[in-house]
Amino acid sequence: MEIIHIVLGKANPDRMNGVNKVVFQLATKQAESGRKVTVWGITKEPIKNFPDRNFETVLFPLGSHAFAIDKTLKAAIIAHADKAVFHIHGSWVSTFWAVARTLKKYKAHYIVTPHGGYNTIAMQKNAWVKKIYFQLFERKVLQAAYKIHCIGQSETTGLASIFTNNKSYLLPYGFETQNPALQLSNDGDKFIIGFVGRLDIYTKGLDLLIKAFAAFVKEVRQTELWILGDSDERATLESLIVNQGLSDKIILFGSKFGQEKDQIMAKMHVFVHPSRNEGLPASVLEAASMGLPCIVSRATNVAETIESFDAGIAVANENTKELTAAMINLYHNWQNNTLHLKGENAKKMVKTHFAWSAILPQFDSLYGI
Repeated sequence: MEIIHIVLGKANPDRMNGVNKVVFQLATKQAESGRKVTVWGITKEPIKNFPDRNFETVLFPLGSHAFAIDKTLKAAIIAHADKAVFHIHGSWVSTFWAVARTLKKYKAHYIVTPHGGYNTIAMQKNAWVKKIYFQLFERKVLQAAYKIHCIGQSETTGLASIFTNNKSYLLPYGFETQNPALQLSNDGDKFIIGFVGRLDIYTKGLDLLIKAFAAFVKEVRQTELWILGDSDERATLESLIVNQGLSDKIILFGSKFGQEKDQIMAKMHVFVHPSRNEGLPASVLEAASMGLPCIVSRATNVAETIESFDAGIAVANENTKELTAAMINLYHNWQNNTLHLKGENAKKMVKTHFAWSAILPQFDSLYGI
């Protein structure tokens, strides 16, 4: 049976959109293993402007309004309804309500991955709007779904609080390890802490990171914080940095991709991700696969795994004191020449716990095929 992933965008891995990254990698691995897989991308610019892939990508334009789908997408659903399992990637998206309604109408079999959208903290944002939207639209998407794929425990818990069900299926994504030829080159005299991701200040906890780093700088002067990513919140982030007097300690690189991004990350000593809400942060797994110890909040859904492999430090959500303490702890590891041990553990974590070879068969079970 064909697997059809449905995503907003083009499943382009060279974007800051984490959903597109994980869909690209999941589809790539499914295709490599011999599974028949296609990605359907819904986009305002349905033009193929990306390199060749090992899976087919079909692009559809947006519908005529927020709660509609284009006629070409409807026709495609009808043509494949009894021949495929559909996998919707995202939540709280009116377009996906229209997709799900059409799938239900033509008795198609579909799965939903909310990608962190049902975490308790995520649902606190615009809470009243979401309560109304859930009753009118989102509930219907979940009721007709075969399974609801939760990437982390926080989402399983959040989902149960709004939707009593026996459809929840907890399963992380796998991750493709970095090129083994890529070596860390962080042998400078400054302790470099890094972050990579969309500049969503609240969701990614960047305000917490700036505050914690300001306290860290008071203890350790030979340090810098490198932030890779961009958004329309960059100017606000720059103001936070200036207000903390950290303009000479924090570098905003903007969005970087491919080899350029890898070369910058290879000069880091520690990766930090203090998010308030996540599904499964691909940037953390990417950093860990390079051998970077990681500081993560509980909300990232990788905290327990990081701890069990001794691949870094997990901190409580929204706790800047713990975040600063973790930076100091790993700085001392660096001084004592033991930080690389956590880095090796990080690589081992990605190669074992997030190995696609073990995870792909579980996706077959999720799909019911």
